[in-house]
Amino acid sequence: MIRDITLGQYYPGDSVIHRLDPRIKIIGTLIYIIALFVINKFVGFAAAVICLAAIIKVSKVPLKFMLRGLKPIFFIIIFTFVLNLFMVSGEVVAEIWIFDITREGIYQATFMAIRLILLIIGSSLLTLTTKPINLTDGIEHLLKPFSKIGLPSHELAMMMTIALRFIPTLLEETDKIMKAQQARGADFESGNIFHRAKQLIPILVPLFISAFRIAQDMAMAMEARCYNGGDKRTRMTSMKYKKADAVAGILIAAFMAMSIAVRVFL
Repeated sequence: MIRDITLGQYYPGDSVIHRLDPRIKIIGTLIYIIALFVINKFVGFAAAVICLAAIIKVSKVPLKFMLRGLKPIFFIIIFTFVLNLFMVSGEVVAEIWIFDITREGIYQATFMAIRLILLIIGSSLLTLTTKPINLTDGIEHLLKPFSKIGLPSHELAMMMTIALRFIPTLLEETDKIMKAQQARGADFESGNIFHRAKQLIPILVPLFISAFRIAQDMAMAMEARCYNGGDKRTRMTSMKYKKADAVAGILIAAFMAMSIAVRVFL
C-alpha cells in the first residue's frame, strides 16, 4: 500500500507533456481542478475522461502506474460513496435496515466518486511529468508578482516543492520501518481497527525521528552550498514559452469553456 502512493514522484520521460513549460502545467492543473467542480453533469465528466486519457497517452506514463495511486485513497472513495448513498433524500428505490437508498443518492454518490478519481489522477500528472527543480522554478515565477507586496515567492516555492519531494522519501522510509518491525514479529494486518492503530505507534516514532534527521541533513547541505534564498539567484536555463505551450494553453482554455458551457446550457 505504501508503494502505491504516486503523489510527489517523478516519472522520467521525454514526451511533449514532459517538455511543456512548468508554469503552463501548474496553471493547467489548477484550471482542471476548478473545471471538475464546475461540471455538474455526467456528460462533462465524459469529456474530462477523454481529455485526460489523451494527455496520459501523450505523456507516455503507464496507465497502470497512475491507477496504482488510487489504491491508498480507495477507502476515502468508498466512504464518500456510501455517505452520499444513504444521506441524500429523494425517491426511495431500496431499504437497508433503517437506511433508505434513493435515486438521487445513487446519482450523487456515483458523481462524487468519479470526481474524486479524476481529481487524483489528473493532479498526479503534474508531479509525474515535472522535475522537482522545474516545479520550483514554475511556482516561483507564478508567485513573483506577489513579491511586490512582501510575499517571499522563492521561499514559498522551495517549501512547497520540498514538501512534495519528501512524500516519496518518507513513504520509502515508512516501508523500511514496517519491514523492520515485521521482521521483529510485529503484526499490522490482524485485529480490529483499534488494534491496528495501536500497532502503528512503533512506526510513527522512528518515522518522526527519521524525518527530522532528513530535514537536518538537507538544511546542512543547503548551508554548505551557501544557499541564501532567492536574492541575486541565477539560473542555468531560463524558462521561455514555446509554440507547444501556446497550443497547450489554448486547449486548457477550451476545456474550461466546455466545462462552463456544460453547466450553463445543459
